[in-house]
Amino acid sequence: MPETADLLDNIAALKALLIAATAREARKDERIERLEKLVAAFRQAAFGRKSERADPDQFDLALEDLETAIATIRAEEGADVAPSKRASKPRAPNRGSLPGHLPRIEEVIEPESLIC
Repeated sequence: MPETADLLDNIAALKALLIAATAREARKDERIERLEKLVAAFRQAAFGRKSERADPDQFDLALEDLETAIATIRAEEGADVAPSKRASKPRAPNRGSLPGHLPRIEEVIEPESLIC
């Protein structure tokens, strides 16, 4: 992406960025509408009147459509978004081990009476 100082002087680059952002927003709006329609269809199938409910065997077909839509969306998102850094795994807590420079003192405390 060009630097901000260059963008202020380059109107063509600003127009190109605006067009790209508008197109990206339009694609996302279309995606949202498709997903809202799918959610509405699933709600109708699951919670609609008994006469309007879908056969449970038909859910597999709907799930295939949903998986196809998800794959399409992920492919579009992959084209829109630049690859980001991999998420690093969280550091494991250091429990039970003290630094090596600390002195080790072992003290054994015996009970007063060994009779139970």
